[in-house]
Amino acid sequence: MPKAKTDKTTAKRFKITGTGKLLKLHVNTGHLKIKQSSRTKRRKGHEELIAKGNLKRVNRLLNR
Repeated sequence: MPKAKTDKTTAKRFKITGTGKLLKLHVNTGHLKIKQSSRTKRRKGHEELIAKGNLKRVNRLLNR
């Protein structure tokens, strides 16, 4: 059986912490920011943990 390959688009979008948790960037941070409040823009500047519902799917794509 061939080796399982990591999904490269998924690997670029997520970051694995030292303890093994998965981080992702917030959505809606690319452009059209004038509509967002300063508070929203500030909060979206940091990475967040992915939801538990998506954890299994992302781990499968990353071969973890």
